[in-house]
Amino acid sequence: MNPALQIRDLVLAYGGITAVKGVSLDVPAGKTVCLVGANGAGKTSVMRAISGLVKAKAGSIRYFGDELTGRHPAGMAARGIAHVPEGRETFQRLSVEESLRMGGFRLPRAEFGHRRDAMFETFPRLKERRTQLSGLLSGGEQQMLAMARALISNPKLLLLDEPSMGLAPNIVDEVFQVIADLRQTDTTVLLVEQNALRALELADYAYVMETGSIVIEGEGRQLANDPRITTAYLGGEGDCL
Repeated sequence: MNPALQIRDLVLAYGGITAVKGVSLDVPAGKTVCLVGANGAGKTSVMRAISGLVKAKAGSIRYFGDELTGRHPAGMAARGIAHVPEGRETFQRLSVEESLRMGGFRLPRAEFGHRRDAMFETFPRLKERRTQLSGLLSGGEQQMLAMARALISNPKLLLLDEPSMGLAPNIVDEVFQVIADLRQTDTTVLLVEQNALRALELADYAYVMETGSIVIEGEGRQLANDPRITTAYLGGEGDCL
């Protein structure tokens, strides 16, 4: 059986600088896979290539066997791919509910209402602030909104880029609980995360990137206890990247 996402020999370049150097990875359907590494390792570039935001210089990206390389990003939502980028990027002048409508614009009205209520159950703070402008939300609430906007369409593949960055510890706990709960929905997740220990403990499988290449891979919990990882990426004490 083909994985939900299959990347082979991916090369990405910005001008004369090669940011991603022949990366290959698999994301099995219904599983959570994380991509960790130092800043500048190429993790976000890989995510942007999957979404069609960056053009590949070489290599292949397949989604349930369908070639994505060269496809326009506008068509990704119709294929069941949702991307929560680094920095959240909410619609600052739209209310919480209006922002959710943007995420669920393809849904029939009745289904949108059902999915919106499900998002409010998952993120109760958003229900409390449903009429508030997105730009007035706290950083944690904006991250919740960005995730809810992606999840409202019930995607088959969720791309999460640094969802815990800049958040208070209690909000980080909430965000990681939502990601863990996605296992019950069979949603496939590719997670890029600066909190390496939390990501590895959550992930079914993980890849470690250095300077554009994958250097280590394995089951998430095994890598969380691997001396190579704890020394190089967790400071030997489980610190964040």
